[in-house]
Amino acid sequence: MRFVWAVVAFVLAAGLIAAGIAQRTIFMGPSIQEAAVAVEEPAPYVLLDGDVLREHPGAQTLLVRGDGDIFAAYGRTADMEAWLAGSSYNHASVGADGDIDVAFVDAAEPEDDGGDTAGETPAPEETPAVEETPAPEESAATEETPATEETPAAEETPTTEEAPAEEAPAAETTTGRSPVGSDLWLDSFTDTDSLIADMQLPEGVSVIIARDGTADAPEDIAVSWPLDTSTPLAGPLLSAGAAMLLVGLVLYVLAIRHQRRGRGPRRKGPGPLPPTEPIDIAQLPPAERAAIEETPSAPAPDTSAPDTSATDAPAPDTSATDAPAPDGKPADASATPGSDTSGSDVRTSERRASAPARRRRLLAIPAIALTALIATGCSAESWPQFGEGTPSPSPTATIIAPENQKPPAVTEAQAKRILQEVSATLSDADAAMDIDLAATRLDGPALTARTTEYALRTALPDTTPPAAIPTDEVEVVLPEATDRWPRTVLLLSKSSGDDTIPPVILTMTQQDPWSNYKVDNMAEMSADAAFPKVAAAWLGTSLIPDDSAFLSIRPADLATMFADAVDEGEQSASYGQFDELSQNLAQSIRDSRQSVVQNLADNGAAETSQTSFDIVPADPAPVSMATLDSGAIVAVSLIDTESVTPTSADAVIRFGDNAQAKALTGVTESAKGVTTKYEFQLFFSVPAQGSSEQIRLLAVRQDLLSVEVIK
Repeated sequence: MRFVWAVVAFVLAAGLIAAGIAQRTIFMGPSIQEAAVAVEEPAPYVLLDGDVLREHPGAQTLLVRGDGDIFAAYGRTADMEAWLAGSSYNHASVGADGDIDVAFVDAAEPEDDGGDTAGETPAPEETPAVEETPAPEESAATEETPATEETPAAEETPTTEEAPAEEAPAAETTTGRSPVGSDLWLDSFTDTDSLIADMQLPEGVSVIIARDGTADAPEDIAVSWPLDTSTPLAGPLLSAGAAMLLVGLVLYVLAIRHQRRGRGPRRKGPGPLPPTEPIDIAQLPPAERAAIEETPSAPAPDTSAPDTSATDAPAPDTSATDAPAPDGKPADASATPGSDTSGSDVRTSERRASAPARRRRLLAIPAIALTALIATGCSAESWPQFGEGTPSPSPTATIIAPENQKPPAVTEAQAKRILQEVSATLSDADAAMDIDLAATRLDGPALTARTTEYALRTALPDTTPPAAIPTDEVEVVLPEATDRWPRTVLLLSKSSGDDTIPPVILTMTQQDPWSNYKVDNMAEMSADAAFPKVAAAWLGTSLIPDDSAFLSIRPADLATMFADAVDEGEQSASYGQFDELSQNLAQSIRDSRQSVVQNLADNGAAETSQTSFDIVPADPAPVSMATLDSGAIVAVSLIDTESVTPTSADAVIRFGDNAQAKALTGVTESAKGVTTKYEFQLFFSVPAQGSSEQIRLLAVRQDLLSVEVIK
């Protein structure tokens, strides 16, 4: 019966293991679900709507195939559509029946409703001349019709109706824009011949696919989503099969052991032979007697040995033969007195008893090894998951966004990536002193200061180049919350490896969807300055108008008030509104002016020359971004002008050891005087209206702007 149970266990083990393996092989469905995007009409761009990517749950995998370079990027759907304004593209969306529909969108016509981006698009502005070409055809027959005034191209060639039509292809070819390197994308991917990108995009985000903006976009596009291939019964089935196999092996060993024990004692050998007696040869037949007589006689026995054959004692009970051994001793060693045979018998019986135990252990080894192999081959998908409830969220500070809150201009990761690209571009431009390259990432006061620095370094090679923008730690990302252009972002970045590099506060602006962000204000933050509390990067903030009355002073008046504090000192009406750091800066500017006057006096030119100083707001408008305490961070620029003129016609102004003045003017003296301009880029924290706090200085940067000879 034990053998029957062992066979049953083996059969159950085979069935369980086979069922577990089948769960992971033939019964397991596909791991992904794929949907192809059928593009019928070629176009430079393909826009995958966010609904296509979210048609099925889970992460999305984008697969694009085509010859050559392939580019893909994702960003906010509204930004994608603004960037594609005026361009032809294929728009893939989910239809009413759930299928993916691809519609060809022709180049958009200009709109008169003052849209967000239609007025900013340079390419669509050229398209009216192409689309209004039928008007000149009608005016050709009637010259008095004033409609030709709207088509200057037709007036220049009134006799050639095909002239405007010939310009249409040229206008379309100039609208091709490369999406590679745009700051508008949240992230981008580039590959050759085949592009695979894993992403998990939320609502309101779409994907653009292109090459270089001129060649047609790839048409072999597919989106796939992972399917649940977990088999929670595979692991238990395999483990149960392995356990049943082990039980079967144990039952089989026990059955064999029981069978061997049930056979009873082994059959004994034959009893002892009778004693040898003489044979009467005379009574044998003649043939046998002749055979015995022909047999050679055995050697004579040793008479010295005692004759044991004559004894009447019975032979010992043994199954061994009575033939003597070669050494003259009986074959049965147990009958020999004094022989050590009991220990040998004990060891033999022990070996026989331990052999089944060893065999049982050897049979258990394969079962244990098989169980371990099955257990290691089962992943987490092969086991049921228990206790995986949704974790309870930890309490955080509640920030309630307004109902009409616009999305932030950039995400935190996007802003960090843009800052790294800006820093790398400026480093390359500083190394080559390429102002055109620097102009791709600088604008306004920051670009003006860079232009002067390159001019000085060209004339004075020993001039220290400007420090690179640190990008190790971006502590503050404050984007403007808007869906229009231009867009502004404020950043505070630090260097983690060099303590000598001060933190940098900067603002950068994107003028339109097709432009990259450019730094327009940049200054070094003081170690004693405390940065105000601002909104999170995912929420963004708003720009404060220059004439806002919700601050302690209007942003448009801030530069003028600080200039008055510099010129008048403590006598200024606005002097007390600024904090100690601001007052110290104003004092250092006055001390610098006094040092110029003292230098002229030391050189004996106090009576033959005169100086004048004037600090005024720069032309760029201030940039004001709201903080959480209803205040604002305001960036302003001021121009400090220093003029030295002779007091008599015979006097001249010599530059002496001023190498910078010589380098920028190209002369060593001036008969009418010299004007030196310095630029100050300042960041202030302005409190809200009615607050008793002072205006705090956050960062300052001073640059030599120009040195000009008065003519």
